[in-house]
Amino acid sequence: MFNKVILIGNLTRDVELRYLPSGQALAKCGIATNRRFKDAGGNQKDETMFIDFTVWGRSAEVANQYLKKGSRVLLEGRLVLEQWTDQTGQKRSKHSVTVENLKMLDRKGENEGYGQGAPAQGGYGQPAPQSAPAQPRQPAEQPPVQELPSIDIDEDEIPF
Repeated sequence: MFNKVILIGNLTRDVELRYLPSGQALAKCGIATNRRFKDAGGNQKDETMFIDFTVWGRSAEVANQYLKKGSRVLLEGRLVLEQWTDQTGQKRSKHSVTVENLKMLDRKGENEGYGQGAPAQGGYGQPAPQSAPAQPRQPAEQPPVQELPSIDIDEDEIPF
């Protein structure tokens, strides 16, 4: 049997991080994906799917640190059926994705959450592409340089 899901979309809410009694990190969030198609009448239609997902371990902590509502991500994982009993005693269930690989797709500075020193697509240490200005600026016109906070993450610990 094969159970693999690959989704690209935007987060529908901020990441909710919590720790289990065992100390294991668990993050829950949701993603919205869009599909454009033509209906039987030839009209363009948009379909949006909202899918909840779960991330475990160090990936959950990294997701909580760098992602926020609206962040664009690629998720690889497996489809799971969550079952529980609600407060009224009724049995409930829903499908969600357990993430095995998460990749941030926003470019540095593209999403406000990334203005805080998060890595750009392509990994750490790659400078963001810069376009040449139309006219050279004079020193008095340059904005002040902001100090970015240091990140206490070892590159070997990054799961993506």
